[in-house]
Amino acid sequence: MLPSPQPNPTPGVEFVVARHRSSEETCFSLPSQPLPELSAPIPTPESLSQLNLPICQRLEGRIMARQKCGTRTTQKLNRDFNIRMQDLRPGNGPKPNIGETVVVDWDGYTIGYYGRIFEARNKTKGGSFEGDDKDFFKFKIGSNEVIPAFEEAVSGMALGGIRRIIVPPELGYPENDFNKSGPRPTTFSGQRALDFVLRNQGLIDKTLLFDIELLKIIPN
Repeated sequence: MLPSPQPNPTPGVEFVVARHRSSEETCFSLPSQPLPELSAPIPTPESLSQLNLPICQRLEGRIMARQKCGTRTTQKLNRDFNIRMQDLRPGNGPKPNIGETVVVDWDGYTIGYYGRIFEARNKTKGGSFEGDDKDFFKFKIGSNEVIPAFEEAVSGMALGGIRRIIVPPELGYPENDFNKSGPRPTTFSGQRALDFVLRNQGLIDKTLLFDIELLKIIPN
């Protein structure tokens, strides 16, 4: 069961806010306390639309550089964008480095359009009941295999953590085609739901929400 979206920052959840000030980034984190138990049904469109998550601004270059800011790795992107993120469960292991392969499980929601889910965590992958790595999504940090916001989130996570991000269209799938960059839905119904939103030429809001769990880090 996924933790429910929190309308206000939750004590014990670490946040980072990076702002552009004369080409400099600053960051801070809230005091760390034990994370409360969170349990709720799958988020509704109404609850998702009311999320008040911390804003992380990224700029300049498309994943061209990383900087250490305290204990959090930040990335620079080519324009001013807002990535809202919240650690639903802080990890207690190492963080991935450039060139390392990560194994993740993830949820995806079209929160800009009825909050439809297009990928679900904690489900059987590829017909396997053993939870093998091959059944989960994996990619190499720094390889541009996934959309910028997804890599931004995972590269700053600690092993075992679960992070929620809200992704604006500018940091989502290139040319509104999920086949050109990961992560991709693993079911036909999920592909249809995501493809409908991405390819729609109307006024559909293409903002997406991802919940990402970092399961494993594979060294070079």
